This record gives sequence, structure tokens and C-alpha cells, in this order.
Amino acid sequence: MTDYEKVDFSPLEALAEGEVVTHSRVRDIRLPSGKVLALITLDNGRDHTRPNTLGPTTLKEFGAELDALKARAAAGEIQAVGVTGKQYILAAGADLSDISRLGSKDNARLIAQLGHHVFGKLDELGVPSFAFVNGLALGGGLEIALNSTYRTVDASAAAIALPEVFLGLIPGWGGAYLLPNLIGIENALEVVISNPLKQNRTLKPQQAFELGIVDAIFPAANYLEDSLRWADGVLSGAIKVERKNKPGKLERTMKWPVAIKVARGMLESRIGTVPRSPYVALELLEKAKGGTKAEGFEREDEALADLVARDQFAASMYAFDLVQKRAKRPVGAPDKDLAKKVTKVGIIGAGLMASQFALLFVRKLQVPVLITDLDQERVDKGIAYIHDEIGKLEAKGRLDGDTANKLRALVTGTTDKSLYADCDFVIEAVFEEVGVKQQVFGEIEQIVAEDTILATNTSSLSVEEIGAKLAHPERLVGFHFFNPVAVMPLIEIVKTPQTADAALSTAFVVAKNLGKNAVLTADAPGFVVNRLLAKVMGEAARAVYQGTSLLTVEKAFGPLGLPMTPFQLIDLVGWKVAAHVQDTMVRAFPDRFYANENFHALAELPEVVEKDKNGRVTGWTKAAEKTLKGAVGSTPATEDEILRRVQDGLAQEIRIMLDEGVVPEVEDIDLCLILGAGWPFIDGGASPYLDREGASERVFGDTFHHPPIKGVGA
Repeated sequence: MTDYEKVDFSPLEALAEGEVVTHSRVRDIRLPSGKVLALITLDNGRDHTRPNTLGPTTLKEFGAELDALKARAAAGEIQAVGVTGKQYILAAGADLSDISRLGSKDNARLIAQLGHHVFGKLDELGVPSFAFVNGLALGGGLEIALNSTYRTVDASAAAIALPEVFLGLIPGWGGAYLLPNLIGIENALEVVISNPLKQNRTLKPQQAFELGIVDAIFPAANYLEDSLRWADGVLSGAIKVERKNKPGKLERTMKWPVAIKVARGMLESRIGTVPRSPYVALELLEKAKGGTKAEGFEREDEALADLVARDQFAASMYAFDLVQKRAKRPVGAPDKDLAKKVTKVGIIGAGLMASQFALLFVRKLQVPVLITDLDQERVDKGIAYIHDEIGKLEAKGRLDGDTANKLRALVTGTTDKSLYADCDFVIEAVFEEVGVKQQVFGEIEQIVAEDTILATNTSSLSVEEIGAKLAHPERLVGFHFFNPVAVMPLIEIVKTPQTADAALSTAFVVAKNLGKNAVLTADAPGFVVNRLLAKVMGEAARAVYQGTSLLTVEKAFGPLGLPMTPFQLIDLVGWKVAAHVQDTMVRAFPDRFYANENFHALAELPEVVEKDKNGRVTGWTKAAEKTLKGAVGSTPATEDEILRRVQDGLAQEIRIMLDEGVVPEVEDIDLCLILGAGWPFIDGGASPYLDREGASERVFGDTFHHPPIKGVGA
């Protein structure tokens, strides 16, 4: 086993240049019993918008403080050690910019070993250690807690997670060994593998408590005081900590291998075998059922070193940089000071999409929200949906009773459009037809103030055409959400030649306040995401009508790594919506997009494809088979042919979009596809993938990136 005390960590010093150091500030706290707890507060000296991160210098300082506290414990000066963070944040894990600069497998191994060396001290102090998770705890932040003897959590903590697999890594500072041995294999599989692959899902504090990751949960108002009293009770023996999910012998011998086997099958069917990190994490979790902690840590050292040195991590870092930096500073956004203050929102329509908008706007902006529709029955149905969803959030503890009642009171519905008069921002969610949208905006423009911003949620129609009959088309902006509205992080903000900076600025500020990432696009058919997804879906339809079996088509798209296959995606958005988008693209670019009149016949069916319990498409419904009969050819395509057509089609379309100025740079297209279509991080986005697969060279004799960004398969 590696003796971390003998490892030379000096090569990491060169990588610490420019590190924002998170300092370990120590103070003694005398507990009610008279015992003394030395409390370490991790603090990088920045405000809460810059989380504590754990670079080489930070880790060395933390380790030195733990050594000093071990000596004090041996001298009887302290009876416990606690670790917490600055306000709202424990730690957000390793600084990924540092890791991306490691440069070699040896350096990657060293950073893993340094984390294990330092965090391992929490279990070797000679007195119990307590992690007081007072806020955000991601990756290494959560691993500090896992290495501690006991853990409490603030009920208002923003997020708790081990997101490493999402980034092409594994939990490398103890998480892959300690977590399954704390909460059981099935729960650990959810936290380490399943959640990261679900668009990086995180845990709420209550979920972490129920899983057994933390031992106690306390309200924010007196979190630290309550945690210290609880720790005093544990030290005195008055409080017994029970860990009901801790695995026993039966789970290790019977349940563990079955859970691993099932998880492996799920991974293979869902993401294929190309992504490396989920399978490495699975192997680590499998081996965690036996052996010593030292052996588990050493396995993590080697696994992390191998993954950091691989190209999938390089691609992930490109994608991570887009999401963390470019998405937060949208290219082309006007000065935010130009934005109109939004004190009331109007939503035209009361259907499912409109109701989702209303719920999001009222939750995030907490201003009055008005919905209207053609008749009161539709309005009442929309209001009932919103109230029901608020009730669900209240039942889950995500809203308190007072807030829930306040939100319900802020949402009103009517058929009287005159009540839009004092709205500052009005968005439509009506039928996807230019004439319908022109009509509703024409009516609303007569009612609202001259500076009210109008927004259309069209998925593919021309925003300029929608506003063509407005007296003030400069106030209209495209504001395209993705479904499900509450979950998908992207909004495409569409600028027409007439759009004023004030309208555009307001749209960006509203998007940010809704908790969304906005990308500016020109007013082009399908904008970015739907234009490229239409290419994908069109090629899937082409293959079917050539005579290719449905499952062959589905399988052909596996190497793209998208979270859904083409027909899963069509089934989610709706066949009528998909048919409409496809028609829009074919009308705009008939030489490049495929459509078939039979697609509309399928769209009229109540059910088109059959799926298993995991949502995977298993075949056509009988009605669909009947509709397709006689409409398909006898020249089926192979999986390789379909994939190549999709790759080349995407490369061509992205090149054209850049030449047309739909977005400023290819990074914006990658960002849109990552946020709006779930393009996998390990690919780095669409353009790096197409460069590596040779599609860019085949189509236009060049690459999108110089040099091409390494990644899967490189």
C-alpha cells in the first residue's frame, strides 16, 4: 500500500500558481459539557459567488492544520475537531482548471494521493471529527464529510453531490470507497453514477439525510449551534448515531454483485460502452465491498490518474468551460442596465406549456403572473395545474406553507385581456402558426404600455414574421424554452433586425433571474437546437422510409451519446410538434432536410412507438405499422451508413450556420446542444466530436477547432 507520508508532492507546487487558496481558519469552541471542539472554517476570502475549491496549496494548508490538531488532541487540549465552510458553502471540490493543467499521469496520481493523504487525516486525529455541511458540498467537498467520523447538514444547503462521472472522472478522494460502505451499494450507484448521468442531478439535504450520507439535519436559522449541541451529545454518549443503510454481510455477498450487474446492463443500454468514467466508477464500487480503506484509496489513485490522462477528460473540460464561463457571460447580451424592470408577467395561453411558464415565472421572479385563454374552463384548468404543482413542492418540503400560499395568490387567470395593461413582460404560448401568433400579439399590443416587452416561445418560426404586423416590432424578442420547462437550463434568445437593445437586455435579465442560461441567436429557421435536432430526426425518418428496421435506426445513433434516441425524443416532444419543426426546416432548406408526408399520418396517432419500463423504444405500435405499410422502401441502410449521414449532415449544417452568422462562434452551438439537447460532456460538444470523427474534413475540408479538441476515441 502507498505510504502517503513518503510521497514527494513537490511537483504539484508548479501547478499551484494562480490558485485561489481556500484557507483553514481554526478556532476553539467550548461545548455545553465543557469539552472543546476545534472548528476549522474553510474560506477563500471571496463572496459566495466564488465557491471554496481545493487546490494543492489549499490541501497542504488543511493537512498542516489537521496535523497540529492531532498533536493538540494527544495533549488533551481538544476533544473533537469540526470542519465547516464559509456562508452557504462547504466546498465545491477540486479546482478543475488546476486538474486540467496536470499534464501527466504522474501528476494526476499525485493530486489524487494528496487528497487521500490530507482527507485521511480526519480519521486519524485520535478524537472524533465532525463535518458540518453548511452549504454546497460537491465532489471533494462531500468527500471531506465522508472522511469525517460524523456529519450534519444545513436543511437549506444548495446541493450535495459527487458529480465527477459527469465530467469524465471518478470520485477520487475517498468517495468511491467510503460512500457504498456507508449507505449501501444501490444508494451509492444512484449518487456516483445515475445522478451525474441525469444531467448532473444533485441531492437536496433531506435526500442526503434519508440516504444516510449525513447523520443529522438542522434548520438554517440555528444550524451551527444545533450541530455543535448535537456533536456534544454524541461525544457524551447521550446521542447514539444509527446508520440504517450501512451494508451488512448479507448485502455484500448477495445484493452487491446483483446490483453491479444490473447497473452495468443499464449503462450499456443507455450510454453504450464508449464513455469510460461511468464504467471505471462501477468497477471501483464493485471492489469497495471488500478490502481495506487503504486498498480502496489506492484504487482511486490509479483510476483518477488514468482518466485525467485520457482524452475524454480533455473534451469534458472544454464542455465544462463553456457551461461555467461562456454560459454565464452570454456573447452579444446588451448592457443589463438597459433592461426594463419586470414587476408583472403576462402569459398568453393556459395550456400545459403556458402553465409551466407561469409556475416558473412565479417561483423565480415572485411577481404577479397573469394567464389568459379563450374560455374560462381552460383558464381554470391551467390555474388548477399550477396550484397542484405548488402543492407538490410544498409536500416535498421545497416550499414552506407561507411561500406556497404567496405563490398561489400571485397567479391569476381570466379571459379578460385588458388585465395585461400593466404587464412589463408578456410571452405567448399559443398554437405554432404564424397567423395565430400575429393575431394574439396584435390584440395585446393595443392593451399594453409602449415599452412592454413581447416575447414569443416559437420553436422554429420566424420571429420577424411573427412581429411583421406590430406597430412596434422592436419590442419583440424570441424567448425559446425547452421541455420540460422547469428542468432544461437553456433559453434561446432570438434577435430580429428590428429588436431593440432594451428588449434584448430585458430578455437576458429575465432569463438569468429564471435560473436559465441564455444564448443569443439570429432569427433563422429552427434557431440552433431544433435546426440540428431536425437534421438528426430527419435522417432517422429517412432510414425508416428506406426500409430500415426501427431498432436498427435507434441503435445507429448510439455513438452520438445523446440522452435520447431519435424516436424517444420525438415521442417526448410530440409527433405533431416534430412534424411541424421538420416541415419548417424543409420549407426553408428543401435540399438539406428530409421530410415525408407519411410522418404527418403517424403524428395523428395517439401512440406511435412502444417503449419498455425504462423508456427505451422497442418497436412500432400496431397502428403505426399499419400506417407505414406500403410507405417504406426495400433498401435498408446499415448502422454505419446512418451514423455517417448524420455526422456529415450535422457538420454541414453547423458550418452553414456559422457562415450565416446564426451565432457568433462554434462554441455557442456546442453550448446550445449541451444545455438544450444533453450532448454529452465527454464529447466536448458536437463540433469537437465531428472533428474527431472526420466529418468536418469530409464535408468542408477543415476542422471547427485548430487543433482539434481531443476526446472519445482519440
